[in-house]
Amino acid sequence: MSLSKPSLLEKGDTIGVVAPSSGFSAFVPHRLQNASEYLRNEGYKIKLFPTATSSKGHSSDTAKNRAKDINEAFNDDEIKAIICNIGGYTANQTLKYLDFSTIKDNPKIFCGYSDISVLHYALHTQSNLMTFYGPCIMTQFAEQPKPLPYTIDYFNKAVCSSKPVGKIKPSDKWTDEILDWMQRLDLERSRKMIKNNGYEWLRQGKAEGILMGGCLPSIMHLKGTKFWPNHKNAIMFLDIPESHDFTKGEPVSEVDSLLTDLDLYGTLSQIKGLIVGRPTHYSAEEVTELKKILLENTVTYNIPILYGADIGHTDPILTLPLGVRALIDSHSNSFELSESGVTSS
Repeated sequence: MSLSKPSLLEKGDTIGVVAPSSGFSAFVPHRLQNASEYLRNEGYKIKLFPTATSSKGHSSDTAKNRAKDINEAFNDDEIKAIICNIGGYTANQTLKYLDFSTIKDNPKIFCGYSDISVLHYALHTQSNLMTFYGPCIMTQFAEQPKPLPYTIDYFNKAVCSSKPVGKIKPSDKWTDEILDWMQRLDLERSRKMIKNNGYEWLRQGKAEGILMGGCLPSIMHLKGTKFWPNHKNAIMFLDIPESHDFTKGEPVSEVDSLLTDLDLYGTLSQIKGLIVGRPTHYSAEEVTELKKILLENTVTYNIPILYGADIGHTDPILTLPLGVRALIDSHSNSFELSESGVTSS
């Protein structure tokens, strides 16, 4: 069954902002304000739902209220796109309260990354909706003095045009620097950027298939449930996030364990190729170890592996429509999306 594609985003359209997981924005309101001002200056209208400015414990609100905001955003005729405020750890709590039928009947652009991966997989399997793994309000659209051009360029290519994104070039520079939002250090200067050395192929080869994936520890919440999608003949992308200590990356040992889970569950045997995003806050030794375990966990399947894509928890980031046709080819050093994620109508 082909996925339902939402209509493209145009100037003058309304963007709804929800917080399905963390409520961190309540403590750093300047981030939400900065992002809203940027998007308004770009010609969009902004509608903030209650969870966008609230916090209850380690989430923005109760699971029911978080789901209520998502349901209402999809059911709101004025809203053309829904962008999540930030990730977190508890998006999975909303799943039993989501109105997947209403969401299916009202396809809209739904964008976010990290813990939002849970919702991407759920909307894919339960609402037959093509969604977008891409920037969040507080993390990318609130960047000072303005969002990084690469992030905006690929967001616009993915959701503002009915043409396929086409060949994806690696960014010229990247960063995983943290400027303390609570101390408002992000308002004092831009983050320091590092030269990007481009794509690296851990295993050579060429593969084409449907693009699927997300933040590795987040999608694994759904393994064995009805929300887990079919990865047969997919090009899978994986985002390696920070750990609970935001100054450190996800432990390599944990990544190794999760990759083993994917193998035992049969997912790695289904996919035709693998794209791995640049890990955040990793030492050179950890990067070397990560590459080693990626090869070890896929050695049986001999699939091509593209490493170091602009996916996820370093900046800038891509906007990737889940469910479009993708191609990776080490011989031409290319990563390409040959199908659009939105329609012109």
